[in-house]
Amino acid sequence: QLVCPLDLGCHSVQGLNLSFSCEICGNYTYVGPRAFERHFQEWRHSHNMRVLKIPNTRHFHMITKIEDAKALYAKLREEEGAKKFKADAEEEYEDSEGHIYNKKTYNDLRRQGLL
Repeated sequence: QLVCPLDLGCHSVQGLNLSFSCEICGNYTYVGPRAFERHFQEWRHSHNMRVLKIPNTRHFHMITKIEDAKALYAKLREEEGAKKFKADAEEEYEDSEGHIYNKKTYNDLRRQGLL
């Protein structure tokens, strides 16, 4: 069998000699970096992310291990929770003299009759 060196050159230039496996997709193997990068938007990966109850967003691009995806999702949810508005700490009240207090302090002072 004859093998043309030009074909092997094109094969390696395009990265077709590389294979990538995705655990999320059931250890499906993708040949070449282009096919691997494209698979993150394809049905198999999207479906399996939905089964894991993880949104298939740009954050999870290039994540192929289930445990890594779960850990990243937990971290993103934690960061999102930290950004939520906290009324006791962030809501501001102003007394008749123009002093500004957070909600908790204002209510405490009002209950004590200091305002």
